[in-house]
Parts: sequence; structure tokens; C-alpha cells
Amino acid sequence: MPTVKEILETMDYGPAPEASGEVTAWLAARGRFGHFINGAFTKPGETFAADNPATGEPLAEVTQGTEDDITAAVKAARKALPKWAGLSGHERAQWLYAIARHLQKRERFLSVLETLDNGKPIRESRDVDVPLAIRHFYHHAGWAELIEDEFPGHAPHGVCGQIIPWNFPLLMLAWKVAPALAAGNTVVLKPAEYTPLTALAFAEICAEVGLPKGVVNIVTGDGRTGAALVAAEVDKIAFTGSTEVGRLIRRATAGSGKALTLELGGKSPFIVFADADLDAAVEGVVDAIWFNQGQVCCAGSRILAAESVAEDFTRRLTARLAKLRVGEPLDKCTDMGAIVHPVQLARIHDLISAGEAAGARLIQAECQLPPKGSFYAPGILLDAHPANPAMVEEIFGPVATLSTFRTPDEAVELANNTRYGLSASIWSENLTLAMDIATKVKAGVVWINATNVFDAAAGFGGMRESGFGREGGREGMAAYLRRPGPKAQPEAAAGRLDAAPQTGSPAAPGIDRTAKLYIGGKQSRPDSGYSYAVTYKGREIGLAPLGNRKDIRNAVEAAHKASGWGKVTGHNRAQVLYYIAENLAARQAEFEARLHDTGHSPKEVAATIRRAFYYAAWADKFDGAVKSTKTRNVTVAMNEPWGVIGIACPDAAPLLGFASLVLPAIAMGNRVVAIPAASMPFAATDLYQVFDTSDLPGGVVNIVTGPRDELAKTLAQHDDVAAMWYCGGSEGAAMVEAESAANLKATWTLPNRDWSAAQGREFLDRASQIKTIWVPYGE
Repeated sequence: MPTVKEILETMDYGPAPEASGEVTAWLAARGRFGHFINGAFTKPGETFAADNPATGEPLAEVTQGTEDDITAAVKAARKALPKWAGLSGHERAQWLYAIARHLQKRERFLSVLETLDNGKPIRESRDVDVPLAIRHFYHHAGWAELIEDEFPGHAPHGVCGQIIPWNFPLLMLAWKVAPALAAGNTVVLKPAEYTPLTALAFAEICAEVGLPKGVVNIVTGDGRTGAALVAAEVDKIAFTGSTEVGRLIRRATAGSGKALTLELGGKSPFIVFADADLDAAVEGVVDAIWFNQGQVCCAGSRILAAESVAEDFTRRLTARLAKLRVGEPLDKCTDMGAIVHPVQLARIHDLISAGEAAGARLIQAECQLPPKGSFYAPGILLDAHPANPAMVEEIFGPVATLSTFRTPDEAVELANNTRYGLSASIWSENLTLAMDIATKVKAGVVWINATNVFDAAAGFGGMRESGFGREGGREGMAAYLRRPGPKAQPEAAAGRLDAAPQTGSPAAPGIDRTAKLYIGGKQSRPDSGYSYAVTYKGREIGLAPLGNRKDIRNAVEAAHKASGWGKVTGHNRAQVLYYIAENLAARQAEFEARLHDTGHSPKEVAATIRRAFYYAAWADKFDGAVKSTKTRNVTVAMNEPWGVIGIACPDAAPLLGFASLVLPAIAMGNRVVAIPAASMPFAATDLYQVFDTSDLPGGVVNIVTGPRDELAKTLAQHDDVAAMWYCGGSEGAAMVEAESAANLKATWTLPNRDWSAAQGREFLDRASQIKTIWVPYGE
């Protein structure tokens, strides 16, 4: 046994195991688990083992869910929905409060169970996961209480299918179940096959508090069970997991009308500037990539260090790496526990080997790993070039790459050199620099001089291929509610756009008018060289250019070149929109006559002028918010433009429908590639003359006329289009949603409506995405 003197010299820790007797007794008493459906556990069916990752030994047997199990769970949730949704917000708040209190009373039990099932250190389960899960139920009890005041007229989606991952099992359950219940939805949840046990314990807590039958249903199983839930008759799917599975879910739900939120993978940058507190940044890396064994979607897996301090930073980081303790997860002195499953451990080995084969150099902690279980020593990969697989692919393990930059611009370029956009961490003592970089990094969450900070009051979610939608805060609550919407109106049948000369439909007398595409602020001829005849009551009213795939490509390129539009102030954008209204008003009689002659309401012109004023007014007033989080941060939720939005406009109301979609998009700082009404494109092609005289920068609005669905498909497939809006029939909507899966762009498919009443905050919400920036303050 070491002496006190020896202990003071080594500063080593003795074992400090957490007792697990209560949990192991609970598991032994149950042995085999069925599903939790309609307020009770079913008889176990075909089972699989839930293993302890630290030992490889089985903890319990869990039932493999089938399509019939999912059907039964959805049926129970559907039956419980009317009564649960019919409760007042106050009554639902009491139920969520009861769940929060019972979770709190079972806090140590759940922490130990989570560590046994997942392999993470007990310190993380005890101090992070379970307290945050409890916080979510308390927070959303508050939203349930306030729902009538804060979300007037909103309604729950209905039955929500929820699929959660294995890295934060109980916390991810709370992120999804709490807002769903607060909003009045009922739930069918599928936990990850590797880590189902805390979800089943949560089911017992639901029964313990007397939650009405069918409100929460839990079906265990592997990917087949998840696929059955996605295909089931649910009203919303909420998924957290890999980007690959997210694509499959996007395609599977296309055209179904199911609401969808996806929180997917990441390859997050951890940027260390020369003026950073390097010791603090080193501890930040510990939290960024070695927390939870690196099995965190927002892990800071790409460390970018300023060249002038990179050598010093690497030396300090290597020294800290050597001090990490890897071992028994139930030991309170353990820094890193076990990888969740041998399959995941093998994947980590494969990706690190690929990184080394591509030229990277691995520095790994020289620690003695336990003889049993799925353990991996933490490390850093040096000398990895930007195309190295370890720099590109999500490792989901305790290894980060480390590379250097010279200037802030280079740091931003390297940070954004990924298809993901979930989070970023910025380290600098210069707050002006840090905030500037935060606005430029493409990520849904940005931490300044911190990392992996979460709270129920702050929205969390990604950009680009990290998914869409937010969880937490007002925006997360809104995702579980349906807005009151206008009544859908039938869409006009799309006719064939004939490019051949027409007989029997002579054009109106007078000087012929030539319409062109509008790309990059210039009128241009279509790449196809064709035009199609636009007719009204058998009379040709003009020839419109027949746009094609190359025209869409050119328009998207022009929109990207106009990126400065998103950087100007809301006040400046408002002035341009007011000027558009002014110049349209000067030509009001001309536009009214043109609409009248082609069978459309002249009232569209006055309504469009008013719409321009409306969104000009909103341009500098659509504010973000400072969230009241538990931590010492100014947590800012900022509305940011998507970037380039593709918009397929309705055939009805060719001027007003076009303006109702394009104006809110540009008011929020987006650039647009719009496909106007094929039956009357001249309302839009006449409007670009107004744009030219209204100081609208070239490329902010681009207009490509032609077959709506064909051009919309090209836009939906385009990797450089960030979001896609489509107004039209159900087949076209399904096509757009399916084709958007390639880069997981956000879509909004809306039916035709009365466009005279189509304005409001929903259009602004759809035209922006939330970036949450955590700025520390105080000591």
C-alpha cells in the first residue's frame, strides 16, 4: 500500500467505485423485458442481449420489435391522443412535473443504470446526462403551462414516432418526449438497440406516476423496428442518429405529410486562436472529444490551432492526454469509459487506420486498457491533410485531428470545409474576433471559450448535412406543434409546355414583347434555345423562355456570388424592399392591365405592393433572443438566412404568389432561384424590370421559367441549394422531398391557397434558421 508521501508525489487516485447493487437487483428481478405499450409491459418475444460494454457480459434480455408491435403501439397512442390533447396546458404541466420529480428521486439509480448500459463514466451520467434529462421535463412543464398564451391557435401534430441514439440514451429520450407531451402529442419511442435499459426504466416511471395509458409507448429493437416506425401511421418523425440513416428516413417520409426533424452527424471544428488561454483550451479539448469516449455528434473532432501557438498547444495537449484515466466506468475517478459496442470499436479502429494510411500520425495515451470490454485509448492525429478520411468522416470515437491555420479567414475556410454543420467551438480572449468567427462558421450551435454546453432552454440542431429542425427552447417546442393554416385550394392542372409554333391562336396585335430569364441581375436567353407559347382562352399571349438544368445551374452560381446580401443589415434590405414597392406602384396600371388581359385579378398588384411593405417592415424586426439557461452564458439565438433557396411558385395568383414566397425569403437575407407560374410567367418577367430599378443586387433574385416540376427536381437535387420551397400538387411535393435527401436540404411543401391572405411569421420562420451562440460571462 503506498504511503502518504508517495501519494502526494504521484498524485494518483485510488479506486472509488459506485455501488451498483440496486440496479443489478432490478435487472435480475426482471431478466427479460417486453415492450411498454398502452401503459403496461408486453410479454417478451424474440429477445436480444443488452450487454455491459465494459465487460461484454449481458445485463438483460430485450424484445426485438416487429411491425405488429409498432402497429399496436401506434394504435394505443392514437387512442390516447384525443383525451391527452384535450387536456389543458396546466393539466399536462402537472404530469410533466410529476415525471421530473420522479426522475429526480431515481437520479442515482438511473445514473448507474446508464453507465452499465452505455459504458460512459459514472461522473458523466451522474453530473450531466440525468440532471439534464430532469431539466428538460421541468422546462417543458413550463411550456405546457404557457402554451395557450405563447402558441395561440397551435395544435399538436398527433402521434409522434421518435428514434433515439445510444450515446445519450436517457437524455435523448427527454429531449424528444418532454416537448412532445407538453404540446399534446402522444409518443411511440424506439431506443437504440445497444442501450434500451434507461428507456425501459423510464417506462416504469411513467407507470409509477400514473401517466394515462398510451400517452408514452416504448418499443425496443434494431433498425428494422425503426424502419417500421418510420413507415407507420404516425404524424411526425423525430430522429437523432447518423446522416446515412437520416437520408433514408427523408426519402421514406417524402410525400407522406409527416412532419420531420433530423439531428444528424457532425465533424465539428475546435478553433484555437493565438490569443486563447491555451490551458483552458486544452481542458476544452478534454470536454470536446474525450467526453463520452468521443461518442458525441457535436464532438470537437477537428482541432484547428493558430500556427504561432500550435507547437506549444500540441505539447500541452499531449501532456494532458497522458493523464487521462481509462477504465472501469463505475469508478468515480475514471475519465473515459468503454466504447458502446464491439461494432463501434471496430469502426473506430478502421477509420483511424485509414487516417494513418493516408499520412496522419497518431499520438495515443499510453494507458493500460482493461482486459475485457470495448475500450480505446484517447488520441490525436497530426499531419492530416484536409482530404484525409479522418478529417472527413465522423469517427465517433476519442480521437481528434489537429491541423494549423495562419489567418482568421483561413480558419473559417478550414472550419467550413465539411459537409456537416452541427457545432463549432471558438477559443480566443478577443471577444470581437470570436463573435466575428461565430457568425461566419456554418454551424447550428457555436460555443465561445466553452464546448458541449447544453440546456433545455437553448435550441440545438444543425445545418447542411447535420440535419434540420431544432430541439430545446421555443424553437424546439414549436417543432411539435402545427400552426393554424389557411384552407388548401385546388391547384390548376399543368398543361404541356409546347415549344413548337402554334396555329389557330394568333398573338395579340402590337409590338412583340420578348421575355427572358433573369440570372445574376441580367436578362438572358435560355440555354435550350426554345420558347413555349403561353395561351389564354385559345389566344397566344406571348412566348416564354423554356429553362433547363443548365439555366438552373447558372442561376444557383449567380445566387452564390450574391452572398453579400445576407451580410447587409436588415435596415438596408428593408430599404430595397420599400423601393421595390415604390417602383411597382409607379407601374401599377401597366401591371393591372397585363393581369386583366390574361385572366388574372388586377387586385394582385396592390396586394403585392402591400406585401413588399410588410416584409420590408419585418426585415429589421425579426429578432433573435437571449435564452435563460442554467449556465453562466449569454446564450443568443440568432436568425440566420439559409443561403440559396429554390422556390417553385404556384400557378394561381402568378404575381402575388411569386411575391408572397420570394419577398420574405430575400427579406431574411437569402438569395432565391424562383420558378414562376408556367401558365403566366410574364408577371414575374415583367417584375424583374422593377428589380433592376430598385437597387436589388444582381443574383439576389433569379428567375427561370419553364416546366415547374422538372426545374424543381433539378433545384431539389442541387448540392449548393440550402432549402427548397414548393407550392403545387402532392406528386410534385413528394418528388421534391425525396430528391432533397442528397444533401438533406430543408424543404417546405405547401398546397395552393388564398394568396391574398398569405403572409405572416411562418414565412419568416421558414426563411431563416436558428444559430445558437454561447458566450460566457461573469467569473
